[in-house]
Amino acid sequence: MKWNPRDYAQNSNAQLKWARELRSRLSLHGSESILDVGCGDGKITADFAEALPNGQVMGIDSSQEMIAYAQETYSISNLSFACVDARSLNFANQFDLIFSNAVLHWVDNHPAFLQGAYRALNSNGRLITSCGGAGGAIDILDTFAQIVAQNPWHKYFPEFRNPYHFYGTTEYEPWLKAAGFNIDRLELVPKDMTHSGESGLASWFRTTWLPFTQAVPESDRDRFISEVTQTYLAKFPLDANGFAHVQMVRLEVEAHR
Repeated sequence: MKWNPRDYAQNSNAQLKWARELRSRLSLHGSESILDVGCGDGKITADFAEALPNGQVMGIDSSQEMIAYAQETYSISNLSFACVDARSLNFANQFDLIFSNAVLHWVDNHPAFLQGAYRALNSNGRLITSCGGAGGAIDILDTFAQIVAQNPWHKYFPEFRNPYHFYGTTEYEPWLKAAGFNIDRLELVPKDMTHSGESGLASWFRTTWLPFTQAVPESDRDRFISEVTQTYLAKFPLDANGFAHVQMVRLEVEAHR
């Protein structure tokens, strides 16, 4: 998948809002060392760096496009970025906090991530993550399944599957314990995601649903996104204020070493 960081930065307000909700519960002192896993365009990571004048913050992402954009956009003395796969963390006793928001549902091997995160934390270091959880975006996935089964789109999707890794607490608890973590909170949390009108919903599809949109040739992509958007809104119309609503579920993890 090829990400467009500028487009993503303009259409990820919900992700930023959720990240700030997580941050509000952290009670940081200002001198912590933090690893932001899946930092994307870097705006959340930069928020951390500005809030920690005596700390060190590193953002990592597997997308070279995202890392290049973050490095070009944010220049803060205690902030750095690197292209690293979440499944292959190679740090040892380096961070007080590992943070990840709206990312890990892209990762196909959560036990590998958790084991690397445990090694990367200092003694008593904390892991705070939030990602798509079991039951999330079911109405969107149903809409994609409906559209990709039809002409002319079915030829680009020889089989339909959910490309994301949405887990529940039953799977996650033993993975955390096997990695060595002490669990402080593990919860599936319903979230109402809103988008401004049809255009806002379409922009979200374009910037984040890449396993579907990039399967379609670029010449037909806008038409595909428009059809998905209109089909979804026919089932779930805009509210009285012109907002589209998507029912999401977040898997939220708070644990420590």
